[in-house]
Amino acid sequence: MKVLVAVKRVIDYNVKVRVKADNSGVDLTNIKMAMNPFCEIAVEEAVRLKEKGVASEIVVVSIGPKVAQEQVRTALALGADRGILIETDQEVQSLQAAKLLKAVVDEEQPQLVILGKQSIDSDNNQTGQMLAALAGMPQGTFASEVAVDGDKVNVTREVDGGLMTVALTLPAVVTTDLRLNEPRYASLPNIMKAKKKPLDMKSPADFGVELKASLTTLKVEEPPKRSAGIKVADIAELVDKLKNEAKVI
Repeated sequence: MKVLVAVKRVIDYNVKVRVKADNSGVDLTNIKMAMNPFCEIAVEEAVRLKEKGVASEIVVVSIGPKVAQEQVRTALALGADRGILIETDQEVQSLQAAKLLKAVVDEEQPQLVILGKQSIDSDNNQTGQMLAALAGMPQGTFASEVAVDGDKVNVTREVDGGLMTVALTLPAVVTTDLRLNEPRYASLPNIMKAKKKPLDMKSPADFGVELKASLTTLKVEEPPKRSAGIKVADIAELVDKLKNEAKVI
């Protein structure tokens, strides 16, 4: 079984994000970039399926600038077999990403597509659902457990009321939640081996997709600074402040 995993290059989650002086976007100057944490979980799940003998090949695909090869190579070092980078310096929105991934699905014909449920930069939680709709494939989102059983995959989903298990007929799309697994670290030997694994460089034009933005960013601002909290002597004072100062009761 071939598994296709989509990964995204984002600002490292440990880095404090800075907004550009003109409020046009996030300042990426000298910023450490990394693989999106939910994408790391997707790669780990694919590697575990291969270790179980369920998956025979793992293909990793990313969309972004040339330097995004670094994140694809990271996935290769974690256990993926080959990579594809759709190179573009333009901003890629969810629907455009889904269209490009759909074109890759048509070309690669994977039995399972795994994505992170969302990226920590745009935080949209849209691409997996859009891809499933465009490709006409069943989807299991927010997966906390994935079990392949013959021509079906059972996905345990995290929902408001607890857990829900859905049975999807392959090929299918699965998006990962935090509790699905704990991603491993790449060993030095595997990092060296990853440099020799195949990585195909493509362009959106190769797939006949035009990157035409449907949304425009008007302004980016940092969230307002939170004021320091205060201590109250007793319940009566707390109720008084909630009623007369905060005016929430």
